[in-house]
Amino acid sequence: MNATLLLQARTNSTRLPGKVLLPIGGMPLVVLAARRASNSGQHVIVVTSEELSDDVLCEALERWGVDYFRGELENTLKRFVDATDSLADSHVVVRLTGDNVFPDGAFINELLKDFEDRQLPYLSCGGKYSGLPYGVSAEVTRVKYLREAHNRTESRFDREHVTPWVIAKYGSNFVERYRTIGMEQWRCTIDTMDDYLLISRLFVGCENPEGVSLEALLQRLKEASTNVVTPIPASRMVLGAAQFGLQYGVANTTGRPEQFLVNSIIHTAISNGVQYIDTAMAYGDSERVVGKSLLGGWASRTNVITKLSPLEDCPADAPRGIVQVFVERSFYQSCSALNSKKIAVLMLHRAQHLTAWSGGVWDAVCELKHQGLIGALGVSVQSPAEALIALEFLDVSFIQMPFNILDHRWNLVVEKIMQVRQSRPLIVHIRSSLLQGILTTEREDLWEKARCSNPTFIIDWLRNKSEKYSNGDVIELCIRFALSQKWIDGVVIGVDNLDQLIYNLKISSAGIWNEAKLGEIIEGRPYISKETLNPATWEHEND
Repeated sequence: MNATLLLQARTNSTRLPGKVLLPIGGMPLVVLAARRASNSGQHVIVVTSEELSDDVLCEALERWGVDYFRGELENTLKRFVDATDSLADSHVVVRLTGDNVFPDGAFINELLKDFEDRQLPYLSCGGKYSGLPYGVSAEVTRVKYLREAHNRTESRFDREHVTPWVIAKYGSNFVERYRTIGMEQWRCTIDTMDDYLLISRLFVGCENPEGVSLEALLQRLKEASTNVVTPIPASRMVLGAAQFGLQYGVANTTGRPEQFLVNSIIHTAISNGVQYIDTAMAYGDSERVVGKSLLGGWASRTNVITKLSPLEDCPADAPRGIVQVFVERSFYQSCSALNSKKIAVLMLHRAQHLTAWSGGVWDAVCELKHQGLIGALGVSVQSPAEALIALEFLDVSFIQMPFNILDHRWNLVVEKIMQVRQSRPLIVHIRSSLLQGILTTEREDLWEKARCSNPTFIIDWLRNKSEKYSNGDVIELCIRFALSQKWIDGVVIGVDNLDQLIYNLKISSAGIWNEAKLGEIIEGRPYISKETLNPATWEHEND
């Protein structure tokens, strides 16, 4: 099947400016992408903009003999439609991007054959449904569908990303051939300098970089990506960052990790599918340390959850205007520490701030969200009563709550969560799945400091259950128990070093237990007091 390959490229990338001109395999990145895509004879056109910033790009394309078309910078859909003005409605086009060099002619021909055999209006290969690394992607459709989208949509998002309107109307269809290779965890796009250095290494020593097969590159990628340690993304693990800013947890004896180690921890977590990093202004230097680790483009690959200041210095009788100042001060201090203009998720650190100061705190954060400075709002709760109150607020789309294998308090809250999810999006993250580490220790003195009256029985119960269900590993027992709850979207897990992270990533990517097994696990579960479940009531060294 003959098709026209439209390779989208520009030089004003925000995360890695000019990346399409960076050299790989002895030629500019965009040229390598174009030559690989066309190495079976299909016609490639680089679709770029009329901006002065892309003059150098076009000069490079001319030197290398690559066709190009220039159109509007912001309206990418119109650029594609204008580039295909001379083509018939039925003509097939393949959308590619200039920062992804893995797709080659053989791969594209396979997509085209699948597209034709199945008589589809739209076909794609990319993301978790393809089995291929992020960056081995392509979209196949016909010119008439792009023209229809251009004539129908007014959405800026549709116009920026070209195909969303087509997908919404005609459906999203995926190539299935590669699904079994299970490499969706890997990454071969170029968004950051680290990405560029990795992909550059894959082409070192290639005599024919434009002709090396996709299969050979995938194997090289697998061998080079030593920080990918899980077979499937550990997307439900939330990386807790309290340890990065202060001494945290009753069992923590190692102290805070250095910045270089935090960088390695966070980059490895992101590379293995962790979608959220949980921090707070109250966690010492955690926000600043996390912010440093996300420089160089890493921030674009994850979401940071942070929490508003506890506002302990805000006067109890402060008028709403003053309360707003305190809220905005906390917000912008977090932005500064995180090196970000926006915050993906902002939570209230205290549930009482939903109504405190006559609702002034909540109104202030809602206004920041209305301004587009916050992606989503949430609340960190301590008890079922607080959770039930928080769930009544329609703008609450994140809840973080303590929960562990011994915690018996949340049945009514779970019912309410299920009800709320029928009417609006709601993400639930749980923390303290190891109860600040005490569930992992057999030291009865530490349990007693946690106001536990029956430590021997609890220690024995945890040991017996772990021997039966997790090869004697109490940590795995507790984390997998939490991850297996249908109402839980993510489990916040803090780590002190890289080995701990890798260990927890592997647990988090393991299979979940069914309802029957969960029932067996909690059979004979010991009762522990609310005081033991709340670390704020424990005996501390200075008590």
